[in-house]
Amino acid sequence: METMKNRTEVSEFILTGITDTPELQIPLFITFIIIYLITLMGNLGIVALAFWDFGLHTPMYFFLSNLSLVDFGYSSAVTPKVIAGFLRGGKVISYNGCAAQMFFFSIFASSEIYLLTVMAYDRHTAVCRPLHYTTTMTPSVCTFLTIIAYVCGLLNSAIVTGQTFGLSFCSSNVVHHFFCDIPAILALSCSNIYINEVIIFILGGFTISFGLLFVCISYLFIFAAILRIQSTEGRQKAFSTCASHLSVVSIFYGTIIFMYLQPSSSHSMDTDKVTSIFYTMVIPMLNPLVYTLRNKEVHVAFKKAIWGQRLH
Repeated sequence: METMKNRTEVSEFILTGITDTPELQIPLFITFIIIYLITLMGNLGIVALAFWDFGLHTPMYFFLSNLSLVDFGYSSAVTPKVIAGFLRGGKVISYNGCAAQMFFFSIFASSEIYLLTVMAYDRHTAVCRPLHYTTTMTPSVCTFLTIIAYVCGLLNSAIVTGQTFGLSFCSSNVVHHFFCDIPAILALSCSNIYINEVIIFILGGFTISFGLLFVCISYLFIFAAILRIQSTEGRQKAFSTCASHLSVVSIFYGTIIFMYLQPSSSHSMDTDKVTSIFYTMVIPMLNPLVYTLRNKEVHVAFKKAIWGQRLH
């Protein structure tokens, strides 16, 4: 009963935001709203094209459309609140609102890890077992793998959020961050957070390590298969099908590992803010660009949509 009483003494949190410098409020507001609009149009545009254009009804674009949904989801869990803070000046978030933000952000961020892992398997099958690709990556298999990714993301998020908000918050309610991120909230607890840190570290470490190890092993086989291709054109074509995914994996895992797989004593809130801006706002904006920049199939589908032609 005492724990529950202490836990409810903090009814809201105050986010310090990105900066308190008045001169930067308007420029940052304009910058982040442009980033969010590009994120929205880019990711939802890919989802729409993958749905309507029959030429994009393939496993690769099925997974890519789900990745775009996830990117849009975890950006939307954070960015609108940040933009509203610049506009209104208020940076207060309720206790339940903070928990909800962490929950939904964690769902989408964890799901992205598993989706990138599934996409590595898809690319491995396409390059290493091309003759069996259509019989292996059937619509039912793709749907099953995607559902597993979302379920794993949901379970991860439920455990992490439950562990974090199961603590007592009975003193400061000032979050030295621009959103309710795990390290920033843990730093406010007046409970002993050692066990919680260990659980979250093990869970996050397993999720990240499993995904990264699977991706690395898949690409070892992929590169070995590419090197066995005789023609230069064939090698370039095979590598181009994986280059975008590999770029996204490198950027995403690099920031996540830097952010979460370090002890709390090593965290610098200013450094965390800069890193967090990158993976909560910039990466979801960049992913559609990385995947479509040199993708001829998406370019053709986009031109069809622009000119109003039938998408099949």
